[in-house]
Amino acid sequence: MKPQYYPLFYHLLLLILILMMALPLHPALSAAGGAEEGRRGQRGLVLHPVVVIPGNGGNQLEARLTSEYEPSSLVCRLNKNGGWWFRLWFDPAAVVLRGLTRCFAERMTLRYDPQIDDYRNAPGVDTRVPYFGSARGIRYLDPHLKHLTEYMATLVSSLEQIGYKESHSLFGAPYDFRYGLAAAGHPSRVGAQYLSDLKELIESAAAANGGRPAILVAHSLGGLFALQLLIRSPPSWRQRFVAHLVSLSTPWAGTAEQMLTFASGNALGVPLVDPLLVRAEQRSSESNLWLLPAPKHFGAEPIVHAAHINKSYSAFEMPSFLEDIGFREGVGPYTNRVKPLTEKLEEPGVPVTCVVGTGVDTPEKLFYGTGGFDERPEVAYGDGDGTVNAVSLLALESEWSGSVNQSLNVIKLRGISHTGILKNGAAIKEIIGVINGINSERKQLVR
Repeated sequence: MKPQYYPLFYHLLLLILILMMALPLHPALSAAGGAEEGRRGQRGLVLHPVVVIPGNGGNQLEARLTSEYEPSSLVCRLNKNGGWWFRLWFDPAAVVLRGLTRCFAERMTLRYDPQIDDYRNAPGVDTRVPYFGSARGIRYLDPHLKHLTEYMATLVSSLEQIGYKESHSLFGAPYDFRYGLAAAGHPSRVGAQYLSDLKELIESAAAANGGRPAILVAHSLGGLFALQLLIRSPPSWRQRFVAHLVSLSTPWAGTAEQMLTFASGNALGVPLVDPLLVRAEQRSSESNLWLLPAPKHFGAEPIVHAAHINKSYSAFEMPSFLEDIGFREGVGPYTNRVKPLTEKLEEPGVPVTCVVGTGVDTPEKLFYGTGGFDERPEVAYGDGDGTVNAVSLLALESEWSGSVNQSLNVIKLRGISHTGILKNGAAIKEIIGVINGINSERKQLVR
């Protein structure tokens, strides 16, 4: 069943969806691989397969409502889609219509179950990620509004222009970005399954391309998943199947803006969305906890100032912050499952190139007045890519400084924003240059 659309609101979507592209950290593999066709790029280079890992909100999600679903309103009850799969993310109607925004939020909400120490969907909501292994689900968030909801289309097309072919040497690895990963000793069913699927995709991509190891290209949150896959895999596997990790705008140490998301909700810059309507859903996201600023890199400098209770919070006071904003249930998962992931960024043992934007005003400090956390704060800005602070984008430099075993190259692009890095001509040229360089370098190694 095709999703229903609302043509009367398309004139509003033009403005809204352009703004939506400033998303915060929140869109069948052939065994033969087409023989040698699709394996050779420009200048006759033999291409290493590329596996693209999107960021938070960077791929489509589908949902189906079962008999267990209990809608919170008549609108949500009427909008049940008859048990058919429908696109949950991204749905333009949920942006425009307040009633549907509420339905969208309750269907996107996760539940943390302390009995099993893990996250799961809301009751009666089944979800799935379409197009795993293909770039189809990461080019656009809505295929019916391509020119407005582009995510990685420009980057994917640029890879195709140098010889990559989808499902032969170019693969997408979308995932349910609401879920994250957990520290050792804690279950993470959805996140762990994604790492398993990603690992299998990488192995299949290598097999389909003459055994050549893959280049992982990861945007934003995708870089955190890629690094976790590498450090959780044996060194022998990494050396055999991964040639290089190219990370784009990855928030290695989280973002200051994420504290605003938890405190007040984040409308993603969309003027018709009430951030308080989506705040509970955003708080429930396991991956959003992962994107809170890491104490090791943000230090003891206060990020949030709350005049109404005369308190300030640095990254070290995160448990107190979560409790004071009314999200006490998030303290345990953050402290036990998430915070340990941020305490050390282990070396993956494969070359890493970070391409990051700098020189863009980025939220650095939040000042709440007497209205409390339900009101929007005054924001002080610092350096970064508009979403991720420079200290986080460059965290690997400080973590791995002086290492003799880890190759790290950081490319700074002044004036390039968090998602602009996927579209800006100069940024794309730089990224393609990195990919060509890896292919050329690896060619020399195997002679």
